[in-house]
Amino acid sequence: MRPPTIRDVAERAGVSKSLVSLVLRGSGRVRPEKREAVLRAARELGYRPNAAARSLSERRGLPRALDSARPGGAPVVGVLLDDLRNPWFVDLLDGLDSLLHANGLRMLLADARLNRRAGQDPADLFLDLRVDGLVVVGTLPDPAVLGAVAGRIPVVLAGARERVPPGVDVVAGDDERGARLATEHLLGLGHRRIAHITGHGAVGELRRRSFEATMRARGPAAEAVVEPGDMTEEGGYRTAVRLLSRPDRPTAVFAVNDVACVGALSAAGELGLRVPHDVSVVGYDNTGISRLRHLWLTTVDNASHEVGRRAARCLLDRFERPGGHGRLHLAAPTLEVRRTTAPPPGRASGG
Repeated sequence: MRPPTIRDVAERAGVSKSLVSLVLRGSGRVRPEKREAVLRAARELGYRPNAAARSLSERRGLPRALDSARPGGAPVVGVLLDDLRNPWFVDLLDGLDSLLHANGLRMLLADARLNRRAGQDPADLFLDLRVDGLVVVGTLPDPAVLGAVAGRIPVVLAGARERVPPGVDVVAGDDERGARLATEHLLGLGHRRIAHITGHGAVGELRRRSFEATMRARGPAAEAVVEPGDMTEEGGYRTAVRLLSRPDRPTAVFAVNDVACVGALSAAGELGLRVPHDVSVVGYDNTGISRLRHLWLTTVDNASHEVGRRAARCLLDRFERPGGHGRLHLAAPTLEVRRTTAPPPGRASGG
């Protein structure tokens, strides 16, 4: 049985299709009795309007620049994720969606990783769908692809620090400050031989440089060990096995993110090392993984929810006042101290 159509609603209500369309768009130009007849017919038939025919009540509070951009439906914001599997995106997307939804906008998600595998430009999908704005979340291999998009719709980069075309706002956590917080925490516990498992992209570079600078500031007594990683659990595991199998193994490991940190935890366990008694580990991002009770990672909270909200605010501002140079917005991170860090064996805290 076919689903009911707008024509069926019009016939049941005894009105024209154009009048049904006006009612479904929330037009104030329809007499109350006609409106009620249409809505009653739609209920009786089980008719569900598509996204382009929602009521005006969902559009209250829209930015003025968007109020007529998509007649009859709420404006749509494309959200392009670097990798949908990354758990760090959860809180960011929650912050982003909460403010967009409060202003009558909807999100449409796509995974850039899958588009790249198919040989497609990650942003092409959204241009084809004629979205009203685009938020790119995470590190893209080639941010220059945003140039053509930014010339047509407002674009915001969230959670990454890559160079972007003019006119694109960047919203991220303060990675240098966050890495400094993690490193100073370990130094304050008395650790002097500390390893950092790095990541890729500008974010990974900022965290690595901050780690090294903080270790240098402590003087020759502090020994920094840097090992490359790929920000995955498996990568964190392999790197940590190499680090913790050394005769002069580090007493603490600071991983570029929580996922790699979980891999380091697994490596320590397989090597018979107790965390934090034999080795301390610190992650980054304060994802839901870090808050699992059997892990309970010490980690850096990079204010991902706030990053998402600020990215939404930047996009809304661009709708109201298009044009102008792109801006950089940094959210302040904090350190969440849990049970994976402690003074090194034989050392007192602050030694």
